Amino acid sequence: MDLGRSLRQALAKFTGASFVDEKAVKELCREIQRALISADVNVRLVFELTKRIETRALQTKLAEGLSLKEHVVRIVYEELTNMMGESYTPRLSPHKILLLGLYGSGKTTTAGKLAHFYKSRGLSVALVCCDSDRPAAFEQLSQIAKQAGASFFGIQNEKDPKKILQHSMPHWKEDVIIIDSAGRNALDPSLIEQLKEIASIASPDEKFLVVSADIGQVAGKQAAQFHEAVGLSGVIVTKMDGSGKGGGALSAVAASKAKVAFIGTGEKLDAFEPFDAKKFVGRLLGFPDIQTLIEKIKKVTEEEKLASQEAPEKLTLKLFYEQLKAAKKLGPLSDVLSMLGASDMPKEFLQASQDKMKKYEAIISSMTSQEREDASLFRKQKSRILRVAKGSGTSEQDVKDLLDQFEKMSALFNQFKKNRGLRKKMEKMLKGANIDLSKFSGLT
Repeated sequence: MDLGRSLRQALAKFTGASFVDEKAVKELCREIQRALISADVNVRLVFELTKRIETRALQTKLAEGLSLKEHVVRIVYEELTNMMGESYTPRLSPHKILLLGLYGSGKTTTAGKLAHFYKSRGLSVALVCCDSDRPAAFEQLSQIAKQAGASFFGIQNEKDPKKILQHSMPHWKEDVIIIDSAGRNALDPSLIEQLKEIASIASPDEKFLVVSADIGQVAGKQAAQFHEAVGLSGVIVTKMDGSGKGGGALSAVAASKAKVAFIGTGEKLDAFEPFDAKKFVGRLLGFPDIQTLIEKIKKVTEEEKLASQEAPEKLTLKLFYEQLKAAKKLGPLSDVLSMLGASDMPKEFLQASQDKMKKYEAIISSMTSQEREDASLFRKQKSRILRVAKGSGTSEQDVKDLLDQFEKMSALFNQFKKNRGLRKKMEKMLKGANIDLSKFSGLT
């Protein structure tokens, strides 16, 4: 069981109790201990954390308007946030970054994710291959640079990072320069000397150690060793999506006095974000992260040009198709639901929902342009349903289900357009997030 699910279950048991007292608080602390130790969080850190939670819960005065349950949940949130360390604010100005790490940490892939991160914020980026040890490093980083839309520098088969830097540095014109260095099975004197030489020549503004979440609390030891050897600006923790030891890695890095800068949350280039301890712990505990979801929606809307100046008069299958494609860019459905505070939806439901979205996309892509503009053609000529089903590799019932769902959505769309009171309520809700409702799906 993952850390977030364990913590949410512990809190649900506590908040669902009809009566809470000192015994209930202590039982909650024991549940939190079990969850954190299972996630490879250092035992000493765990007991220090739960001692603080218990002391604050039982000895501090309740804030006005809070129940005891709310008081305890807030303390759990605050103490977990403190244990995970400070949040990081990326530099969005020209600078140079040196990536360090051992074999298997995901350093080269992280270089591409960093490049995508800065490119999507309007900065030009270059990737520099100074990994002269791994045979495939040059080709891999070159391909990743293309995917991220970044410039690429390196010399194939060159074993001296010093020559690579001296050859490429005069050509660096980009805002952000990301240098990928060699890894090792362990931090040894030769690697330290190589990293010091690269740092001396390139003068990086930031030095990030890349570690994999699946090493758990060993991440703290690596951070301390690298910081002592070459000095670190921060740590990037990868593979946070697939490791139950992510909490152990993050807490261990924070305990080593290093700072977590970014976390990798998936395989795609955009599955990467600056570390925000409050948001991370909020997601673990199942608190909604509406702001992040809104930011993703705004970004996807702009990329897909869905926020057109001229709002359509009606919802068409063509527009519905565009919305489906845009929704995929928000990421896995489980991530979207997590931002809404629904982290523990059954896997069967998530899989069924994902499968249905894929079917709908295949069905609409098999329609003619006229059918996408006018869904009523299917009612007038039933043979169209059979043709689309065959073309999309689905059943006639699947096509009918889509058309039924579309008719319901179309009715809601029209109702929303006519209902000024409902629109005003939604506009009021979204005002604080700077969302212009008129830009979304033609809802004006």
